[in-house]
Amino acid sequence: MLTLSFPEGAALVFGGSGGIGRGVAREFARAGSAVAICYNSKREVAEETVTELRALGVKASAHQVDVRADEDVSRVLGEVVGEHSRIHTVVWGAGPVVEQITVAETTPAQYRRSIEIETLGLFTAAHAVLPHFREHGGGSFVHLGSAGDHWFPALDGLSVIPKAANESLIRGIAKEEGAHNIRANSVLVGVIEAGMFLELKAQGVFGEEWEREVHKLVPLKRWGKPADIGAACVFLASNEANYITGQQISVSGGFGV
Repeated sequence: MLTLSFPEGAALVFGGSGGIGRGVAREFARAGSAVAICYNSKREVAEETVTELRALGVKASAHQVDVRADEDVSRVLGEVVGEHSRIHTVVWGAGPVVEQITVAETTPAQYRRSIEIETLGLFTAAHAVLPHFREHGGGSFVHLGSAGDHWFPALDGLSVIPKAANESLIRGIAKEEGAHNIRANSVLVGVIEAGMFLELKAQGVFGEEWEREVHKLVPLKRWGKPADIGAACVFLASNEANYITGQQISVSGGFGV
C-alpha cells in the first residue's frame, strides 16, 4: 500500500463546502494532511465538514470568502497562515451552479458571473499565494477542471469555458514557477454524484434520458464519487508527485474516449 506524504502545512480547498470539495477535503484528512476549507455562503456545511475532518485526527479550519474580491482572498490567506503556519497546496474547486444552456442563449451577465468566480477567482488566489509558496520553498496548485475540456458537452459552456481558461493559467504557473519548486496540475472532473450534478438532477434538468445518453460516453458505465476526485488531488499534492507539473488527469470514467 502506497503511503503518501506532504510538505509541512495545510491543503487550502476553495469550494470546500460543496459536494465535491467536501470529498476532496475528506481525502486530504484521511491521508494525514491538515485542511483549511473556504466557503462563500454555506457556513453550517463548512462547520460540519471541519468537525468531520478533525474527527479524522487532523487540524482543520473553515474560512468565509468571496473569491471575486482580492481583499477577501488576501484576508483569508492571512487567516489560514495564522492558523496553520504554512499552505502546501491550493485546491481550486470554487464555482457556481450554472444553467445548462447553449452559448447563444447565454447572457453576458451569466457569462460574467462564471468568469468572475471561476477564472478571475483562481487568478486572484494564485496571485495571493505565489509569494507564500516562494517564501517557503515551494507548493502546489490543483485545479478542478472539466472533462469537457477534451470533449465539449453541449449546454455546459458556463462551466467548461471558464475552466478552459484556467487550464492555460495552470500551465503558465507550471512553466514560470517551477524554478521555485511550485507545481500546478489539473484534475478534469467528469459526472460526479455530488454538487452541481445532484442539484440539477433534483431540479429535473438531468433526467433518465440524459443519463442514458451520457452513459454511452462513459466506458465505465457509472458515475464517479467525490472520493475519486479527492484521491487524484491528494496524489498530485503529495511528495510522491513531486516531478509532475503542468499536467491534466481526467477522472471521468473515460468520458469522451
